[in-house]
Amino acid sequence: MSVEQERLKDKKWKHWGPYLSNRQWGTVREDYSPNGDAWNYISHDMARSKAYRWGEEGIAGISDAQQLFCFSIGLWNTKDSILKERLFGLTNQEGNHGEDVKELYYFLDATPTHSYLKMLYKYPQAAFPYEQIINENKQRTRNDPEFELIDTGLFNNNAYFDVFAEYAKANVDDILIQITVHNRNTEDARLHILPTIWFRNTWCWGYDTYKPQLISSNNEEIIIDHHQLPNYKLHIEQKTDILFCDNETNVERLYGVPNTQHFTKDGIHRYIVEGNEKAVNINGSGTKAAVHYNTNIKAGESYTIKLRLEAHQSNRPFQDFDAVFKQRVQEANDFYNELQQAITNDEEKLIQRQALAGMIWNKQFYYYDIPQWLNGDPAEPPPPAERLKGRNADWKHLNNADIISMPDTWEYPWFASWDLAFHTIPFALIDSGFAKQQLELLTKEWYMKPNGQFPAYEWNFSDVNPPVHVWATWRVYTIDQRNNNGKGDIAFLETVFHKLLLNFTWWVNRKDKQGNNIFEGGFLGLDNIGIFDRSAPLPTGGYIEQADGTSWMAMYSLCMLRISLELALHNPVYEDMATKFFEHFLYIAAAMDNIGDEQNGLWDDTDQFFYDALHLPDGQNIQLKVRSMVGIIPLFAVEVLDHATLEALPGFAKRLEWFLNYRPDLAALVSRWQDKSADEKHLLSLLRGHRMKKILEKMLDETEFLSPYGIRSVSKYHEQHPYIFDVSGKRFEVKYTPAESTSGLYGGNSNWRGPVWMPLNFLIIESLQRFHFYYGDDFKVECPKGSGNFISLDAVADQLSQRLKELFLPDQNGHRPYLGDNVLLQNDTHFKNYLWFHEYFHGDVGKGLGASHQTGWTGLIAKLIQPKRPLLHQ
Repeated sequence: MSVEQERLKDKKWKHWGPYLSNRQWGTVREDYSPNGDAWNYISHDMARSKAYRWGEEGIAGISDAQQLFCFSIGLWNTKDSILKERLFGLTNQEGNHGEDVKELYYFLDATPTHSYLKMLYKYPQAAFPYEQIINENKQRTRNDPEFELIDTGLFNNNAYFDVFAEYAKANVDDILIQITVHNRNTEDARLHILPTIWFRNTWCWGYDTYKPQLISSNNEEIIIDHHQLPNYKLHIEQKTDILFCDNETNVERLYGVPNTQHFTKDGIHRYIVEGNEKAVNINGSGTKAAVHYNTNIKAGESYTIKLRLEAHQSNRPFQDFDAVFKQRVQEANDFYNELQQAITNDEEKLIQRQALAGMIWNKQFYYYDIPQWLNGDPAEPPPPAERLKGRNADWKHLNNADIISMPDTWEYPWFASWDLAFHTIPFALIDSGFAKQQLELLTKEWYMKPNGQFPAYEWNFSDVNPPVHVWATWRVYTIDQRNNNGKGDIAFLETVFHKLLLNFTWWVNRKDKQGNNIFEGGFLGLDNIGIFDRSAPLPTGGYIEQADGTSWMAMYSLCMLRISLELALHNPVYEDMATKFFEHFLYIAAAMDNIGDEQNGLWDDTDQFFYDALHLPDGQNIQLKVRSMVGIIPLFAVEVLDHATLEALPGFAKRLEWFLNYRPDLAALVSRWQDKSADEKHLLSLLRGHRMKKILEKMLDETEFLSPYGIRSVSKYHEQHPYIFDVSGKRFEVKYTPAESTSGLYGGNSNWRGPVWMPLNFLIIESLQRFHFYYGDDFKVECPKGSGNFISLDAVADQLSQRLKELFLPDQNGHRPYLGDNVLLQNDTHFKNYLWFHEYFHGDVGKGLGASHQTGWTGLIAKLIQPKRPLLHQ
């Protein structure tokens, strides 16, 4: 066992971590406007002057687990109009495809206890092109590509700095900080480097007036005085100036009201950039401070800064600095060498390690107390009355203050329930304790509603995400079980299962409109995949019964069945629960199969595919024939039960036998339940062999769903044959769109109309593996369609995994497809091996799209790279 794995047993090692957001401005929780316009209530321009209520932001930053105290990096290249203290990006209204960070940064390395962290930020030496980026994107339409920082040409002549931030913990409360800046230019360049520390403002809101202090004892250390923290000091190796101000709002600049505080949050910016010497406190105290290095870095050379944040006194804090750093780097290497011992491809090792680094860097302290947010703070003006009837007003129980895995700490700096479920899978590879904690978190009573609904995401907690929490719970359990030599965490499984019972009941009561086991659900996380906004009232009236909503619930039933059976092996009381979910699955399967009522069927015999069904007020029913991922999701509802499990649970087996004899019509719907496979296994699935093959026929057709880099979210068939629906003189259309969204639905930065999305591809792969586990090698399908190559379902899964990996792997020209045709990114030594993990990928050429630095669910690539092992309990 590696040193890092041993550390995971001690929770104190996680007290400090990369918990600082990349963006706090423009979030809902900081928005106190009457109209809920979060992007404009605090803008990027306002952010340097506004003290936040709920959290903090910074570049390459860290904080303690309550974010009482923060550290990050400030920079100024002498040409910018703004001190670079936070990442710049476009708001939802400014970007031609929605919100979009316009910076170059990379998460390069990390260990799960944060004993070692490494990040790279690339900073142009010319003035940062804020206006150019805004204006150029403003002129572009949804049909145009986004204009990125690298498109400005500022990096073409190497006139930029590479700023590497590294952290190594000597102990749980002893953090070594090393900032190394490389001048990549052929000319010398001046740079102001400002390692910055500050307290989150907790004293202005009327609950606790205690105000901590930063105090300069000399120019070699800063005393950090906070009654909830031990006696920390920031040691400075190289003596230089220290600038102090306060983390207080500059109300004069923002609102034209005289400041009551002399020193404000933007004081260091005003001192450095504007030359205002009165903006900082010459008496050497405050609640925000920066160590100021004004240096000229020679062409092609580097400059290194060393700092140490520690809670105990040290007479020679830098004596063992290099030795500790070297040791932590080696321990990080040992940790990943052990994880990757079965991986033979060095490129795959690089991809997996950076994907996991991104997962770790995307942890964030997330603080949001809805009652306080709705009612306001005692020392502040009351919020607008509209708030009490506006966004999230019915989530009054919600009170979050935890470390949570974010989809992206700039573009999506808030948790999303189904994103988070996918995040736990790669986390389970390296830190199953954190993965389990994240899954348990959403089931806590201060997250989940009393009626069982999970909060979706900050912009609308009441939206409905696919119910994948149950799947993630089971998968994390099995991964953890393998990592612990077959010993499963029954207490975790049982705890989450009981809360999932509430959530399952909420789905049944709220989303089965007609009580016929056909489910709605709304947009279900797929944003603009359909012809209509499935969460809004339909322009036709009526309602939609959803193939994906119904399939997710069938999958939910089977996952709950599987968990019930596992728990029943330890406690027979769960056999009754297993029976309940077995029967519920059969009723859903019957509804999907069009039993007894043609009007409720979602399967189309002509096209051999599943579609949503639109039910109009006049009784007319119309299948919405969009060939999309909606029709593939029925594959996910598949489970295999071995005969040994039934023998071990005779009560469950007896009930099944009775039910199947009593309802042979339902039993016949389940693929080959009446038959045992050669090695005593039984298959539960929405799809019999024929229907599954018909869906796979379309899915594995390169003129339809099969891309060189995975499965598209909408069939390429709709490129030449768009689906069109006319109602009341208005035309609705779905066309295959392989790249960014051309629709304004959901802000315009979401697009499920053609690109490849990692999470659903991952579920397809796992479903194929489960089908293969039952059918074996003799069951073959043509892949790709028309190739004449017939292979097993397991081989199909392997091919899809390889296509997804090839997004990141260098091709025969040494180019990574996800980087597109950018020559600098593809070829330059200082770019080509630093990786991003985009939100989704171009359906034809694989270029990365959406949130450009996001790891989130695309971090699933780390699990696909890990060599697969035999399915457990399948």
